[in-house]
Amino acid sequence: MHQNILILDFGGQYKELLALNIRSMNVLTIIKPGNIPISEIIEINPKGIILSGGLSSVYDEDAVRCDPELFKIGIPILGICYGAQLMAYILGGLVAPCEIKESGCVKMNIDPSSQLFAKMDTTQSVLMNDNDCITKLPAGFISTAYTGSSPNAAIENTEKKLYGLQFHPEVKQTTNGMKMLNRFVFDICGAAGDYTVDDYLNEQMSAISRQVGNESVLLALSGGVDSSVCAALLSKAIPDRLVCIFVDHGLMRKNEGDEIEAAFSDRRLKFIRINAEKRFLEALKGVTDPEQKRKIIGREFISVFEEQARVLDNIKYLAQGTIYPDVIESGAGNKAKVKSHHNVGGLPEIMDFKGIIEPLKGLFKNEVRILGKRLGLPDSLVQRQPFPGPGLAIRIIGEVSKEKLEILRSADAIFREEIKRSRLKPDQYFAVLTNIKSVGVTDDNRTYDYAVALRAVKTKDFMTCEYMKLPYSTLDRVSARIINEVKKVNRILYDITGKPPATIEYE
Repeated sequence: MHQNILILDFGGQYKELLALNIRSMNVLTIIKPGNIPISEIIEINPKGIILSGGLSSVYDEDAVRCDPELFKIGIPILGICYGAQLMAYILGGLVAPCEIKESGCVKMNIDPSSQLFAKMDTTQSVLMNDNDCITKLPAGFISTAYTGSSPNAAIENTEKKLYGLQFHPEVKQTTNGMKMLNRFVFDICGAAGDYTVDDYLNEQMSAISRQVGNESVLLALSGGVDSSVCAALLSKAIPDRLVCIFVDHGLMRKNEGDEIEAAFSDRRLKFIRINAEKRFLEALKGVTDPEQKRKIIGREFISVFEEQARVLDNIKYLAQGTIYPDVIESGAGNKAKVKSHHNVGGLPEIMDFKGIIEPLKGLFKNEVRILGKRLGLPDSLVQRQPFPGPGLAIRIIGEVSKEKLEILRSADAIFREEIKRSRLKPDQYFAVLTNIKSVGVTDDNRTYDYAVALRAVKTKDFMTCEYMKLPYSTLDRVSARIINEVKKVNRILYDITGKPPATIEYE
């Protein structure tokens, strides 16, 4: 129904950010594996195609490659990093290891007569991250940019509307990256920009109504942004036929259970609160491995759903607030697995549900927030701090216990209170109870207690982030309050690591 830009995925880490940036231009993006058949591409009917970055070298035997016929169908194509090298390699150029690897931000000289670089300064700052470079151009191509180590940092064949960039325009480190993408999407591909979140909402509501018919749907409502928006969307699409189960697993933040129940008291849905703290803590007893924690919590969630579904009458569908980064980090497509998510992986055979509904599966976090506002959710929910499904269990390093949960809940509440009071605006911030104990002194007495780590980050898409440089005065207040008000803590640490190399959560 909408014009679209097709992104072919070769396993690079920035393809989701690339899709998000183009969606911000009101252009629908669709991500598909890099080796899909030409017939499927023609059926999608994209206005343009982008070949994403990848994890290997194009000359490797097991490298993922697209069909060579792709470059003959007349659709404008932009190759990025691996995608540029792949295009050059398939069309007869040469790709080889760089004599001097360029990694990070570098200076690049451009040809401003190129349509991609029109009206830009001749020197640009771009993010390079590759071991290989294009050493010989395919027939019909010219070089439109170069760096100190890459003579072909940008290439193009305007007659065939084929373009390649050795660098990443989708990241903020590339000065005019968004302008370059804008030139490709609108000037070269001729996209109209006919897609909005409102369109997504209307299409999802219609799809849900068709799929569900007159049946009812069961949703795990955690009170986080994703499940809250999912609940609001479903209650609007199928009013009075949504049953929300709030599993109070004892792993929530301070007072959060009561706040969540109150927030959904006036929606057209059935709200059921289940106190399962004892069950979850028993299942997690003695477990220290983070992947095992996630799997145990996911298994217990599924068990609770199954038990409740059998008690309830005629519940045929299970809904989940899965969003796209969950799928990516769980190892979908060509990307290496980072961590598993309890709400990713399909419908277990042991369950009696007819199908699964994931209306947010194609959205990034900021799009989910926009959708939540469209659905009339209050800012207290839409702007709620992101909170993982496994809750505080993955913010406690090592074994989870009731005592540790109480320590972390109190410390985290203080941190969030002080951030709110300071009017600072990190995109995510929380406390972590480390598995480190150290010697301290309190009231002239020796202590041997826990260290609490604080984390605050700035991010656009939650796929990458930078730590936030909080004022020392704020950190001083938080540290003093936690040490004075929370028992069993005698040391406060502040995390100054970005993503990558770290993830936002600790486990």
